[in-house]
Amino acid sequence: MAEKPTMDRAVRDLIWNVVEIHSQLEQIHKSWAELLGLTEPQWLILMAIDELDQGRGVSGIAVASKLRIHAAFVTNQTKKLETMDFLAREPSPDDARFVQMFLTEKARAQISKLSTKREALNSALLEGLDEASLDYLNRRLTSIARNSRLASQKLSIGVL
Repeated sequence: MAEKPTMDRAVRDLIWNVVEIHSQLEQIHKSWAELLGLTEPQWLILMAIDELDQGRGVSGIAVASKLRIHAAFVTNQTKKLETMDFLAREPSPDDARFVQMFLTEKARAQISKLSTKREALNSALLEGLDEASLDYLNRRLTSIARNSRLASQKLSIGVL
């Protein structure tokens, strides 16, 4: 009879599954980026802007926060994306010291061209999961992400 997994074993399995998923998603993002002549970080920046923009543009700080990367790196890469005509940068109407970024029509058209392939990939990725299951999984992962940030903070200040 198989032994019931311990909580420690379940946590280790979860961590290794997340590592595997992260690795595969990195490769997928790299492939999408290459189709547009971009680097993987540039692709992720475009995806973050697309996700965050609600018609007023997106700040570099918001993009950096979404991607968990340094704002200076976002600034450097978005300047490159601007020269490639993938995004536009304009002073914020609220505070001219800050820049709001928008996807250009070129970027939207290029991303749109990939939509059929992206939908097919998402279907393959999530095969066997219905909307309710995916919602449940996302809620659990959101909780784990929040808890992991707290645990990391505690570890860095020596509480754990």
